[in-house]
Formats: sequence, C-alpha cells, structure tokens
Amino acid sequence: MELLFLVLFSLHILKTEAVVSSHWCYQSQKYEEPHCQDPREWYLIDVTCHGNKQSPVNIVTKNVIYDNSLKPLNFEGYDVKESSTWDIENNGHTVKVTLSTTPKIEGGGLGRKYKAVEFHLHWGVQGVQQYFPGSEHSIDGEKQAMELHIVHIREDVSDITEAKTKADGVAVLAFFVKAEEENKNYATLISALENIKYKGQTAQMEPLPLSSLLPPEEDLGRFYRYEGSLTTPDCYEGVIWTVFEKPVELSIYQISQFSTVHFDEQNSTYMAENFRPVQLLNERKVYWSSASILLPTAKVLMLVLILTYILSSLFQ
Repeated sequence: MELLFLVLFSLHILKTEAVVSSHWCYQSQKYEEPHCQDPREWYLIDVTCHGNKQSPVNIVTKNVIYDNSLKPLNFEGYDVKESSTWDIENNGHTVKVTLSTTPKIEGGGLGRKYKAVEFHLHWGVQGVQQYFPGSEHSIDGEKQAMELHIVHIREDVSDITEAKTKADGVAVLAFFVKAEEENKNYATLISALENIKYKGQTAQMEPLPLSSLLPPEEDLGRFYRYEGSLTTPDCYEGVIWTVFEKPVELSIYQISQFSTVHFDEQNSTYMAENFRPVQLLNERKVYWSSASILLPTAKVLMLVLILTYILSSLFQ
C-alpha cells in the first residue's frame, strides 16, 4: 500500500513539474514545440484563462447596446513626439514597443484616467495568393489582417503588476489593421523589425506621435466597449476593452514584414498567427458608441414622421 502511494505521489510530482516547466505558446508553434501549452491549454498555466470574462470576443452587431455615455475619448499627449527613444522587443510572442513617456486617455465612458505603457500587435500569415487574417477580435465573424493593442494602466498605479491588483486596472485600445494601401507612418516601426529578429532581442527606435499610428481623429468616435481580459496568460480579468470600428490600413507587404521575425532563436518558426481564438461572451454585454448613424428604431420613427407629413400635405 505504501509502495502504491509513493508511485502515485511521484507521478503527481512529475505531472506538476511538467506543467510548471512548460510554457505557453500559440497553435502555430506546436509543430516545432509539441510540448508547449497552446491556447486550449493555457488554463493549465493559469486557471484564470478559463474565466467567464475572457478576451478576445466576436462582436455581433445586432446584439450590441447603444450607450450614449460613450462619447469620444480624450487623447492626451497622443499627438506629441516623445524626446526619448522607444524600446522595441521580440518577446517570443509578439513585437512589443515600450513607451518612454505616458500619453493618457480619459472620457469615453471610462471611469478614470489611464496612461499608455506599451503597444503590440497580433497578425496572421501570408498565403500563396492572399493574407490569412490574424486579428484577435472579429465583427460579425469577420477578422482583419492584424490587430494593434495599445495597453494603458490606471493613472494611480506604478506598473502593470500593480494594475492587475485592481478590478479595472487595465484599459486596452484595439484597432483592426486592414490590408489596403501603404501607410508611411508605419515605416519607422517596420524598419526596426530588422533589429529584433529573434526572441529576447531588443533595440531602440525613433519615437512617433501615437496618433500617427491610428485612424483619422474623426473616425475615433465609433467604437465598441466591453469588459474582458488580457489575451495572453495570465489572462487577467480586469480589462476595459475599446474596439474601434475604423481600421488602420497597411499594405500586404508591410503586414508581411512582421512575419520576418521568429518565435525563438535562429532557424526557429517565423512568428505568424500569434492570436488567441475568440472566447465565449457568456453573460457580458457589448456596448456601442456611435450616435452618428441612426439606430433602427430611430430610422422607423423618422420614416413615420416623414410619411405623416406627406399624408397631411396631400389632404390639405
């Protein structure tokens, strides 16, 4: 009996060590790293990844709720070119840029002010005659080529670790990236990829006004809002997501340059399809900001008023 207990205990220890020693990855890495934990297994690394408020999600437009408190965000310092260089890094999962100063956002239905600390991207893979989408969020099931995430933390905390101790510690702005025309504003970022080919490599790059990486200002008033999580382990649930309707445009060539970096060391898999599949919405609601387009009920009311006016004119 004691021998059986020792055998079972040893197996438990081995299994625990295997989980602890493994690392998380994307499905596109499984061929080269069969023992890494892909998105379906992230809960083995952190149970929060099995939570009820996980991201990304598919936004079904017929189910969104119009919220007139979602006014346009106030972007503070987004149009300023920082004096210090940015740190750009290949962290083995994405291309991450750490900001040297802290542009801020407030308004737009946010309960407080948040400061930007970094941005990163998720993307798909180049096919023979097309580019397979790699955005994390989708709208009515439609994904785009890439997705840009600008990560903000509460103004009253010092770093992301402290932010995660709060129920509303993080606010992320998400922008779809569509394959269209060349975008010269991204030239500096894309040229810096040459210096971070492999995991762990970092470099400095010239800073840019963050606004230059976004859609035009007049398009930033149309967005979706929901409560979710980080899209990588530890899958912290305390993220206020703002997903903008208007995409950024890059050429297919520009988009493909992000896949010239590697997940790991030299000769490892090229970094591609580094996105998490959509998660269940569960009991959450997605809210919509746009009052510039009439909602269906408003359209019906307007039509009734027009018909009433026409009919009254006819019978005068």
